[in-house]
Amino acid sequence: MNVVIGLLGTTLDAGKSHDRWQTWRPTVSLCRQPDFVVSRLELLHGLRDTSLARNVKQDIATVSPETEVRLHEIEFGDAWDFERVYETLFKFARGYTFDVESEDYLIHITTGTHVAQICLYLLTESRYLPGRLLQCSPERDRSGPGTIKIIDLDLSKYDRIASRFQQEQREAVSYLKGGIDTRNAEFNRLIDRIEQVAISTKDPLLLMGPTGAGKSRLARRIFELKKLRHAVKGAFVDVNCATLRGDGAMSALFGHLKGSFTGALKDRPGLLCAADGGVLFLDEIAELGPDEQAMLLRALEEKTFLPLGSDAEAHSDFHLIVGTNRDLLTAVREGRFREDLLARINLWTFVLPGLRSRPEDIAPNLQFELDQFEEKTGRRITLNKEAREKFLDFAHSSSSLWKGNFRDLNGAVVRMATLAHGGRITAEVVQEEIARLQKSWENLEGGDEEESLAEVLSPEQLTKLDLFDRTQLARVVAVCRSSRSLSDAGRLLFSASRERKKSSNDADRLRKYLTRFGLDWNQLQM
Repeated sequence: MNVVIGLLGTTLDAGKSHDRWQTWRPTVSLCRQPDFVVSRLELLHGLRDTSLARNVKQDIATVSPETEVRLHEIEFGDAWDFERVYETLFKFARGYTFDVESEDYLIHITTGTHVAQICLYLLTESRYLPGRLLQCSPERDRSGPGTIKIIDLDLSKYDRIASRFQQEQREAVSYLKGGIDTRNAEFNRLIDRIEQVAISTKDPLLLMGPTGAGKSRLARRIFELKKLRHAVKGAFVDVNCATLRGDGAMSALFGHLKGSFTGALKDRPGLLCAADGGVLFLDEIAELGPDEQAMLLRALEEKTFLPLGSDAEAHSDFHLIVGTNRDLLTAVREGRFREDLLARINLWTFVLPGLRSRPEDIAPNLQFELDQFEEKTGRRITLNKEAREKFLDFAHSSSSLWKGNFRDLNGAVVRMATLAHGGRITAEVVQEEIARLQKSWENLEGGDEEESLAEVLSPEQLTKLDLFDRTQLARVVAVCRSSRSLSDAGRLLFSASRERKKSSNDADRLRKYLTRFGLDWNQLQM
Protein backbone atom coordinates (compact mmCIF):
# COMPACT_ATOMS: atom_id res chain seq x y z
CA MET A 1 0.00 0.00 0.00
CA ASN A 2 1.69 3.19 -1.24
CA VAL A 3 1.25 6.30 0.87
CA VAL A 4 2.71 9.54 -0.53
CA ILE A 5 3.48 12.57 1.63
CA GLY A 6 4.10 15.79 -0.27
CA LEU A 7 3.70 19.54 -0.50
CA LEU A 8 1.23 21.27 -2.78
CA GLY A 9 2.98 23.02 -5.65
CA THR A 10 1.41 26.44 -5.60
CA THR A 11 2.58 27.18 -9.17
CA LEU A 12 3.18 23.82 -10.86
CA ASP A 13 0.03 22.16 -9.50
CA ALA A 14 -2.26 25.05 -10.50
CA GLY A 15 -2.39 25.09 -14.27
CA LYS A 16 -4.95 27.08 -16.19
CA SER A 17 -8.49 25.87 -15.74
CA HIS A 18 -9.33 25.37 -19.42
CA ASP A 19 -6.20 23.42 -20.39
CA ARG A 20 -4.99 21.99 -17.08
CA TRP A 21 -5.30 18.41 -18.37
CA GLN A 22 -2.85 19.18 -21.13
CA THR A 23 -0.29 20.50 -18.62
CA TRP A 24 2.04 18.45 -16.44
CA ARG A 25 1.09 19.01 -12.82
CA PRO A 26 3.38 16.99 -10.52
CA THR A 27 0.92 16.12 -7.75
CA VAL A 28 -1.90 15.18 -10.14
CA SER A 29 0.45 13.45 -12.59
CA LEU A 30 1.85 11.39 -9.72
CA CYS A 31 -1.56 9.74 -9.40
CA ARG A 32 -1.80 9.08 -13.17
CA GLN A 33 1.13 6.67 -13.37
CA PRO A 34 0.08 3.45 -15.13
CA ASP A 35 2.39 1.21 -13.06
CA PHE A 36 2.29 3.00 -9.76
CA VAL A 37 -0.83 3.21 -7.63
CA VAL A 38 -1.10 5.78 -4.89
CA SER A 39 -3.43 4.43 -2.22
CA ARG A 40 -3.31 7.56 -0.11
CA LEU A 41 -1.92 11.05 -0.61
CA GLU A 42 -1.14 13.22 2.41
CA LEU A 43 -1.10 16.68 0.80
CA LEU A 44 0.39 19.53 2.85
CA HIS A 45 -0.64 23.11 1.98
CA GLY A 46 -0.81 26.62 3.38
CA LEU A 47 -3.96 28.40 4.50
CA ARG A 48 -3.95 30.68 1.45
CA ASP A 49 -3.79 27.68 -0.88
CA THR A 50 -6.78 25.79 0.51
CA SER A 51 -8.89 26.40 -2.61
CA LEU A 52 -6.14 25.11 -4.92
CA ALA A 53 -5.63 22.07 -2.69
CA ARG A 54 -9.32 21.21 -2.95
CA ASN A 55 -9.24 21.55 -6.75
CA VAL A 56 -6.24 19.24 -6.94
CA LYS A 57 -8.03 16.75 -4.72
CA GLN A 58 -11.04 16.78 -7.06
CA ASP A 59 -8.86 16.32 -10.14
CA ILE A 60 -7.09 13.34 -8.52
CA ALA A 61 -10.47 11.81 -7.72
CA THR A 62 -11.25 12.08 -11.47
CA VAL A 63 -8.08 10.36 -12.73
CA SER A 64 -7.45 8.02 -9.76
CA PRO A 65 -10.62 7.32 -7.78
CA GLU A 66 -8.77 4.65 -5.78
CA THR A 67 -6.52 7.37 -4.25
CA GLU A 68 -7.63 8.82 -0.94
CA VAL A 69 -6.45 12.42 -0.60
CA ARG A 70 -6.07 13.91 2.84
CA LEU A 71 -5.44 17.65 3.12
CA HIS A 72 -3.21 18.99 5.91
CA GLU A 73 -3.10 22.69 6.54
CA ILE A 74 0.38 23.81 7.66
CA GLU A 75 1.86 27.30 7.84
CA PHE A 76 5.53 28.10 7.24
CA GLY A 77 5.26 31.86 7.47
CA ASP A 78 8.38 32.47 5.40
CA ALA A 79 8.83 29.47 3.08
CA TRP A 80 12.55 30.32 2.76
CA ASP A 81 13.20 30.39 6.52
CA PHE A 82 15.09 27.11 6.99
CA GLU A 83 14.55 26.89 10.73
CA ARG A 84 10.82 27.67 10.53
CA VAL A 85 10.21 25.26 7.63
CA TYR A 86 12.12 22.43 9.28
CA GLU A 87 10.35 22.99 12.59
CA THR A 88 6.91 22.88 10.89
CA LEU A 89 7.63 19.73 8.90
CA PHE A 90 9.26 18.10 11.93
CA LYS A 91 6.12 18.81 13.97
CA PHE A 92 4.01 17.17 11.27
CA ALA A 93 6.27 14.11 11.17
CA ARG A 94 6.20 13.71 14.95
CA GLY A 95 2.42 14.01 15.04
CA TYR A 96 1.67 11.62 12.17
CA THR A 97 0.83 7.99 12.94
CA PHE A 98 2.98 5.74 10.73
CA ASP A 99 2.20 2.07 10.13
CA VAL A 100 5.43 0.86 8.57
CA GLU A 101 4.35 -2.79 8.76
CA SER A 102 1.47 -2.42 6.31
CA GLU A 103 2.15 0.84 4.48
CA ASP A 104 5.00 1.90 2.17
CA TYR A 105 5.74 5.61 2.58
CA LEU A 106 7.13 7.81 -0.18
CA ILE A 107 8.15 11.43 0.37
CA HIS A 108 7.38 13.57 -2.67
CA ILE A 109 10.16 16.19 -3.14
CA THR A 110 9.23 17.57 -6.57
CA THR A 111 7.16 20.45 -5.21
CA GLY A 112 7.78 23.10 -2.59
CA THR A 113 10.68 25.52 -2.23
CA HIS A 114 14.27 24.27 -2.25
CA VAL A 115 14.33 24.83 1.51
CA ALA A 116 11.28 22.63 1.98
CA GLN A 117 12.75 19.92 -0.27
CA ILE A 118 15.99 19.92 1.75
CA CYS A 119 14.02 19.66 4.99
CA LEU A 120 12.00 16.73 3.65
CA TYR A 121 15.24 15.03 2.65
CA LEU A 122 16.77 15.54 6.09
CA LEU A 123 13.67 14.26 7.87
CA THR A 124 13.63 11.19 5.62
CA GLU A 125 17.35 10.52 6.00
CA SER A 126 17.01 10.75 9.80
CA ARG A 127 13.95 8.44 9.66
CA TYR A 128 11.52 10.92 11.19
CA LEU A 129 9.72 10.29 7.91
CA PRO A 130 10.22 6.52 7.56
CA GLY A 131 10.07 6.23 3.79
CA ARG A 132 11.79 6.66 0.45
CA LEU A 133 12.09 9.80 -1.62
CA LEU A 134 9.94 10.22 -4.71
CA GLN A 135 10.82 12.52 -7.62
CA CYS A 136 8.56 13.31 -10.60
CA SER A 137 9.71 14.57 -13.99
CA PRO A 138 7.66 15.80 -17.00
CA GLU A 139 7.92 14.48 -20.52
CA ARG A 140 9.49 16.77 -23.10
CA ASP A 141 6.17 18.27 -24.26
CA ARG A 142 4.87 18.36 -20.64
CA SER A 143 1.52 16.94 -21.72
CA GLY A 144 1.54 13.40 -20.30
CA PRO A 145 1.87 12.03 -16.76
CA GLY A 146 5.66 12.11 -16.96
CA THR A 147 7.88 9.72 -15.06
CA ILE A 148 8.68 9.03 -11.44
CA LYS A 149 11.85 7.90 -9.72
CA ILE A 150 12.02 6.39 -6.27
CA ILE A 151 15.20 7.18 -4.36
CA ASP A 152 15.98 4.66 -1.66
CA LEU A 153 18.26 6.05 1.01
CA ASP A 154 20.08 2.74 1.23
CA LEU A 155 22.17 2.75 4.41
CA SER A 156 24.85 0.68 2.70
CA LYS A 157 25.41 3.54 0.28
CA TYR A 158 25.84 5.86 3.22
CA ASP A 159 28.22 3.39 4.79
CA ARG A 160 30.37 3.63 1.67
CA ILE A 161 30.20 7.42 1.80
CA ALA A 162 31.00 7.32 5.50
CA SER A 163 33.97 5.07 4.83
CA ARG A 164 35.30 7.63 2.36
CA PHE A 165 34.95 10.36 4.98
CA GLN A 166 36.71 8.12 7.50
CA GLN A 167 39.51 7.54 5.03
CA GLU A 168 39.85 11.29 4.47
CA GLN A 169 39.90 11.78 8.24
CA ARG A 170 42.63 9.15 8.64
CA GLU A 171 44.66 10.81 5.90
CA ALA A 172 44.23 14.21 7.57
CA VAL A 173 45.36 12.85 10.93
CA SER A 174 48.36 11.19 9.31
CA TYR A 175 49.16 14.51 7.63
CA LEU A 176 49.11 16.33 10.97
CA LYS A 177 51.51 13.72 12.35
CA GLY A 178 53.84 14.18 9.39
CA GLY A 179 53.14 10.66 8.19
CA ILE A 180 54.69 9.22 11.37
CA ASP A 181 52.99 6.04 12.57
CA THR A 182 52.71 7.17 16.17
CA ARG A 183 51.71 4.54 18.71
CA ASN A 184 51.03 6.52 21.86
CA ALA A 185 47.26 6.25 22.39
CA GLU A 186 46.90 9.55 24.25
CA PHE A 187 48.82 11.47 21.59
CA ASN A 188 46.80 9.84 18.80
CA ARG A 189 43.54 10.84 20.49
CA LEU A 190 44.89 14.38 20.82
CA ILE A 191 45.69 14.60 17.10
CA ASP A 192 42.26 13.16 16.22
CA ARG A 193 40.61 15.97 18.15
CA ILE A 194 42.90 18.65 16.71
CA GLU A 195 42.04 17.47 13.18
CA GLN A 196 38.33 17.67 13.95
CA VAL A 197 38.54 21.13 15.49
CA ALA A 198 41.07 22.69 13.11
CA ILE A 199 38.92 22.04 10.05
CA SER A 200 35.64 23.02 11.69
CA THR A 201 36.43 26.35 13.33
CA LYS A 202 38.31 29.63 13.00
CA ASP A 203 38.44 30.09 16.76
CA PRO A 204 41.95 30.39 18.23
CA LEU A 205 43.88 27.20 19.01
CA LEU A 206 46.20 27.14 22.00
CA LEU A 207 49.06 24.62 21.75
CA MET A 208 50.81 24.05 25.07
CA GLY A 209 53.73 21.84 25.93
CA PRO A 210 57.45 21.83 26.71
CA THR A 211 60.10 23.25 24.42
CA GLY A 212 60.71 21.00 21.43
CA ALA A 213 57.41 19.11 21.73
CA GLY A 214 56.52 20.03 18.14
CA LYS A 215 54.18 23.01 18.52
CA SER A 216 55.60 24.96 15.58
CA ARG A 217 55.63 21.94 13.27
CA LEU A 218 52.05 21.06 14.22
CA ALA A 219 50.88 24.64 13.66
CA ARG A 220 52.30 24.61 10.14
CA ARG A 221 50.70 21.21 9.48
CA ILE A 222 47.34 22.56 10.64
CA PHE A 223 47.68 25.45 8.20
CA GLU A 224 48.63 23.13 5.33
CA LEU A 225 45.66 20.88 6.08
CA LYS A 226 43.29 23.86 6.18
CA LYS A 227 44.76 25.02 2.88
CA LEU A 228 44.12 21.61 1.31
CA ARG A 229 40.50 21.73 2.52
CA HIS A 230 40.05 25.29 1.18
CA ALA A 231 39.45 26.56 4.73
CA VAL A 232 42.02 29.35 4.31
CA LYS A 233 43.31 31.26 1.30
CA GLY A 234 46.10 33.33 2.79
CA ALA A 235 49.61 32.63 4.03
CA PHE A 236 51.11 31.03 7.12
CA VAL A 237 52.84 33.65 9.24
CA ASP A 238 55.11 32.27 11.97
CA VAL A 239 56.16 34.65 14.76
CA ASN A 240 58.35 33.87 17.79
CA CYS A 241 57.14 36.42 20.32
CA ALA A 242 60.30 36.00 22.41
CA THR A 243 62.18 37.88 19.66
CA LEU A 244 59.86 40.91 19.78
CA ARG A 245 60.69 43.82 22.07
CA GLY A 246 59.49 47.43 22.53
CA ASP A 247 58.42 49.48 19.51
CA GLY A 248 59.83 46.72 17.36
CA ALA A 249 57.16 44.34 18.68
CA MET A 250 54.27 46.68 17.92
CA SER A 251 55.71 47.51 14.52
CA ALA A 252 56.41 43.89 13.58
CA LEU A 253 52.93 42.71 14.52
CA PHE A 254 50.68 45.65 13.70
CA GLY A 255 52.77 47.72 11.28
CA HIS A 256 53.65 51.41 11.32
CA LEU A 257 53.63 54.55 9.24
CA LYS A 258 56.78 56.26 8.08
CA GLY A 259 58.14 58.57 10.78
CA SER A 260 56.05 57.08 13.61
CA PHE A 261 59.23 56.44 15.63
CA THR A 262 62.98 56.75 15.23
CA GLY A 263 64.09 54.44 12.46
CA ALA A 264 60.66 54.17 10.80
CA LEU A 265 61.94 55.17 7.37
CA LYS A 266 59.00 53.76 5.41
CA ASP A 267 55.54 52.31 5.93
CA ARG A 268 55.33 48.73 7.18
CA PRO A 269 52.09 46.71 6.94
CA GLY A 270 52.92 44.30 9.80
CA LEU A 271 52.57 40.56 10.27
CA LEU A 272 48.86 40.61 11.13
CA CYS A 273 48.14 42.09 7.72
CA ALA A 274 50.41 39.50 6.13
CA ALA A 275 48.28 36.80 7.76
CA ASP A 276 44.97 38.19 6.43
CA GLY A 277 42.92 35.25 5.14
CA GLY A 278 45.50 32.79 6.45
CA VAL A 279 46.95 31.53 9.73
CA LEU A 280 48.96 33.53 12.26
CA PHE A 281 51.06 31.40 14.60
CA LEU A 282 52.30 33.27 17.67
CA ASP A 283 54.82 31.03 19.40
CA GLU A 284 55.84 31.84 22.98
CA ILE A 285 52.83 34.14 23.32
CA ALA A 286 53.53 34.58 27.05
CA GLU A 287 56.49 36.77 26.05
CA LEU A 288 54.28 39.47 24.51
CA GLY A 289 54.18 42.78 26.36
CA PRO A 290 50.95 44.21 27.83
CA ASP A 291 50.41 46.70 24.99
CA GLU A 292 50.81 44.03 22.34
CA GLN A 293 48.42 41.76 24.26
CA ALA A 294 45.77 44.49 24.36
CA MET A 295 46.13 45.21 20.64
CA LEU A 296 46.01 41.51 19.80
CA LEU A 297 42.80 41.07 21.79
CA ARG A 298 41.13 43.85 19.83
CA ALA A 299 42.37 42.39 16.54
CA LEU A 300 40.86 39.03 17.49
CA GLU A 301 37.50 40.40 18.53
CA GLU A 302 37.02 43.17 15.97
CA LYS A 303 39.40 42.15 13.13
CA THR A 304 40.79 45.68 13.26
CA PHE A 305 43.77 47.42 14.88
CA LEU A 306 45.75 50.66 14.67
CA PRO A 307 49.26 50.54 13.17
CA LEU A 308 51.81 52.72 14.97
CA GLY A 309 51.42 56.38 13.99
CA SER A 310 48.15 55.81 12.13
CA ASP A 311 44.66 57.18 12.74
CA ALA A 312 43.13 54.81 10.21
CA GLU A 313 42.30 51.28 11.27
CA ALA A 314 43.79 48.31 9.47
CA HIS A 315 41.81 45.12 8.92
CA SER A 316 42.90 41.50 9.04
CA ASP A 317 40.84 38.31 9.32
CA PHE A 318 43.15 35.48 10.31
CA HIS A 319 42.99 32.17 12.14
CA LEU A 320 45.15 32.44 15.25
CA ILE A 321 47.21 29.58 16.61
CA VAL A 322 49.32 30.28 19.67
CA GLY A 323 52.00 28.23 21.37
CA THR A 324 53.56 28.39 24.82
CA ASN A 325 55.56 26.33 27.27
CA ARG A 326 54.50 28.60 30.12
CA ASP A 327 51.63 28.25 32.59
CA LEU A 328 49.41 31.09 31.39
CA LEU A 329 47.11 30.89 34.43
CA THR A 330 50.11 31.55 36.66
CA ALA A 331 51.12 34.40 34.36
CA VAL A 332 47.62 35.88 34.75
CA ARG A 333 47.77 35.62 38.54
CA GLU A 334 51.15 37.36 38.51
CA GLY A 335 49.87 40.14 36.25
CA ARG A 336 52.10 39.20 33.32
CA PHE A 337 49.31 38.09 31.00
CA ARG A 338 45.86 39.55 30.36
CA GLU A 339 43.02 37.49 31.75
CA ASP A 340 40.64 38.56 28.97
CA LEU A 341 43.16 37.55 26.29
CA LEU A 342 43.64 34.15 27.90
CA ALA A 343 39.87 33.67 27.97
CA ARG A 344 39.75 34.49 24.25
CA ILE A 345 42.52 32.06 23.22
CA ASN A 346 41.68 29.31 25.70
CA LEU A 347 38.61 27.97 23.88
CA TRP A 348 40.50 25.10 22.25
CA THR A 349 43.58 24.14 24.26
CA PHE A 350 45.75 21.15 23.40
CA VAL A 351 48.69 20.05 25.55
CA LEU A 352 51.42 18.30 23.55
CA PRO A 353 53.32 15.72 25.61
CA GLY A 354 57.11 15.65 25.72
CA LEU A 355 59.17 12.87 24.20
CA ARG A 356 59.66 11.08 27.53
CA SER A 357 55.88 10.74 27.85
CA ARG A 358 55.73 8.97 24.47
CA PRO A 359 58.38 6.22 24.65
CA GLU A 360 56.54 4.04 22.14
CA ASP A 361 56.86 6.85 19.57
CA ILE A 362 60.64 7.17 19.76
CA ALA A 363 61.27 4.37 17.22
CA PRO A 364 58.95 5.74 14.48
CA ASN A 365 60.26 9.27 15.06
CA LEU A 366 63.82 7.97 14.79
CA GLN A 367 63.00 6.60 11.35
CA PHE A 368 61.21 9.84 10.44
CA GLU A 369 64.31 11.89 11.28
CA LEU A 370 66.45 9.56 9.16
CA ASP A 371 64.03 10.00 6.25
CA GLN A 372 64.13 13.78 6.72
CA PHE A 373 67.93 13.70 6.65
CA GLU A 374 67.85 11.77 3.38
CA GLU A 375 65.35 14.23 1.88
CA LYS A 376 67.53 17.23 2.79
CA THR A 377 70.95 15.79 1.91
CA GLY A 378 70.21 13.07 -0.64
CA ARG A 379 72.12 10.55 1.51
CA ARG A 380 70.39 7.35 2.57
CA ILE A 381 71.42 6.52 6.16
CA THR A 382 70.59 3.34 8.09
CA LEU A 383 71.41 1.87 11.50
CA ASN A 384 72.65 -1.67 11.87
CA LYS A 385 70.70 -3.87 14.27
CA GLU A 386 73.12 -3.48 17.16
CA ALA A 387 73.23 0.31 16.79
CA ARG A 388 69.43 0.63 16.62
CA GLU A 389 68.90 -1.50 19.72
CA LYS A 390 71.61 0.39 21.61
CA PHE A 391 70.09 3.78 20.78
CA LEU A 392 66.51 2.72 21.58
CA ASP A 393 67.56 1.11 24.88
CA PHE A 394 69.18 4.38 25.87
CA ALA A 395 66.26 6.47 24.58
CA HIS A 396 63.79 4.48 26.71
CA SER A 397 65.93 4.45 29.86
CA SER A 398 65.33 6.65 32.92
CA SER A 399 68.66 8.38 32.31
CA SER A 400 67.40 9.88 29.04
CA LEU A 401 66.07 13.29 29.97
CA TRP A 402 65.27 14.53 26.43
CA LYS A 403 65.21 18.08 27.73
CA GLY A 404 64.80 19.47 24.23
CA ASN A 405 62.33 16.73 23.32
CA PHE A 406 62.16 16.22 19.54
CA ARG A 407 64.82 18.87 18.97
CA ASP A 408 67.23 16.68 20.92
CA LEU A 409 66.21 13.65 18.86
CA ASN A 410 66.60 15.56 15.61
CA GLY A 411 70.03 16.82 16.63
CA ALA A 412 71.15 13.34 17.65
CA VAL A 413 70.07 11.82 14.32
CA VAL A 414 71.70 14.59 12.29
CA ARG A 415 75.00 14.15 14.13
CA MET A 416 74.97 10.34 13.88
CA ALA A 417 73.99 10.46 10.21
CA THR A 418 76.73 12.94 9.43
CA LEU A 419 79.33 10.67 11.08
CA ALA A 420 78.02 7.51 9.41
CA HIS A 421 80.72 6.14 7.10
CA GLY A 422 79.28 4.32 4.11
CA GLY A 423 75.76 5.42 5.02
CA ARG A 424 75.53 3.14 8.08
CA ILE A 425 75.40 4.25 11.72
CA THR A 426 77.38 1.88 13.93
CA ALA A 427 77.18 1.08 17.63
CA GLU A 428 80.35 3.13 18.20
CA VAL A 429 78.72 6.23 16.68
CA VAL A 430 75.64 5.65 18.83
CA GLN A 431 77.75 5.35 21.99
CA GLU A 432 79.53 8.60 21.17
CA GLU A 433 76.17 10.34 20.70
CA ILE A 434 74.82 8.92 23.97
CA ALA A 435 77.80 10.36 25.85
CA ARG A 436 77.34 13.72 24.17
CA LEU A 437 73.63 13.89 25.05
CA GLN A 438 74.23 12.94 28.68
CA LYS A 439 76.95 15.57 29.00
CA SER A 440 74.77 18.29 27.52
CA TRP A 441 71.89 17.43 29.87
CA GLU A 442 74.22 17.52 32.87
CA ASN A 443 75.48 20.96 31.88
CA LEU A 444 71.94 22.28 31.51
CA GLU A 445 70.56 20.66 34.63
CA GLY A 446 71.51 23.22 37.28
CA GLY A 447 70.34 26.33 35.45
CA ASP A 448 67.21 24.61 34.17
CA GLU A 449 66.23 23.53 37.68
CA GLU A 450 66.28 27.09 39.00
CA GLU A 451 64.34 28.31 35.98
CA SER A 452 61.74 25.54 36.29
CA LEU A 453 61.20 26.42 39.94
CA ALA A 454 60.53 30.04 39.00
CA GLU A 455 57.91 28.82 36.53
CA VAL A 456 55.80 27.02 39.14
CA LEU A 457 56.18 29.31 42.15
CA SER A 458 55.52 33.04 42.40
CA PRO A 459 58.33 35.44 43.39
CA GLU A 460 56.62 35.85 46.77
CA GLN A 461 56.63 32.08 47.36
CA LEU A 462 60.28 31.82 46.34
CA THR A 463 61.39 34.50 48.82
CA LYS A 464 59.78 32.55 51.66
CA LEU A 465 61.81 29.40 50.91
CA ASP A 466 65.07 28.64 52.70
CA LEU A 467 67.98 28.00 50.37
CA PHE A 468 67.92 24.36 51.53
CA ASP A 469 64.25 23.87 50.59
CA ARG A 470 64.69 25.85 47.40
CA THR A 471 67.61 23.72 46.22
CA GLN A 472 65.88 20.48 47.12
CA LEU A 473 62.55 21.46 45.56
CA ALA A 474 64.26 22.60 42.35
CA ARG A 475 65.80 19.15 41.96
CA VAL A 476 62.48 17.42 42.69
CA VAL A 477 60.67 19.59 40.12
CA ALA A 478 63.35 18.78 37.52
CA VAL A 479 63.01 15.03 38.17
CA CYS A 480 59.21 15.23 37.94
CA ARG A 481 59.38 17.09 34.63
CA SER A 482 61.75 14.53 33.15
CA SER A 483 59.77 11.48 34.37
CA ARG A 484 56.97 9.69 32.56
CA SER A 485 54.76 9.27 35.62
CA LEU A 486 54.46 10.15 39.31
CA SER A 487 55.49 6.61 40.18
CA ASP A 488 58.62 6.78 38.01
CA ALA A 489 59.64 10.06 39.61
CA GLY A 490 59.04 8.64 43.08
CA ARG A 491 61.10 5.54 42.39
CA LEU A 492 64.00 7.66 41.19
CA LEU A 493 63.85 10.15 44.08
CA PHE A 494 63.47 7.52 46.82
CA SER A 495 65.54 4.72 45.28
CA ALA A 496 67.84 4.36 48.30
CA SER A 497 65.36 4.70 51.16
CA ARG A 498 62.78 2.41 49.55
CA GLU A 499 65.20 -0.52 49.82
CA ARG A 500 65.03 -0.25 53.62
CA LYS A 501 61.23 -0.32 53.73
CA LYS A 502 59.09 -3.46 53.69
CA SER A 503 56.32 -1.58 51.93
CA SER A 504 56.63 1.74 50.15
CA ASN A 505 54.45 4.02 48.12
CA ASP A 506 56.88 6.32 46.35
CA ALA A 507 54.17 8.11 44.42
CA ASP A 508 52.26 8.97 47.58
CA ARG A 509 55.44 10.22 49.31
CA LEU A 510 56.20 12.46 46.37
CA ARG A 511 52.61 13.69 46.14
CA LYS A 512 52.62 14.72 49.79
CA TYR A 513 55.98 16.46 49.39
CA LEU A 514 54.72 18.52 46.45
CA THR A 515 51.54 19.42 48.34
CA ARG A 516 53.66 21.11 51.03
CA PHE A 517 54.56 23.72 48.42
CA GLY A 518 51.13 23.96 46.79
CA LEU A 519 52.19 21.92 43.76
CA ASP A 520 50.75 18.88 42.01
CA TRP A 521 51.98 16.44 39.37
CA ASN A 522 49.86 17.75 36.48
CA GLN A 523 51.05 21.30 37.06
CA LEU A 524 54.68 20.18 36.70
CA GLN A 525 54.03 18.51 33.35
CA MET A 526 53.37 21.82 31.59
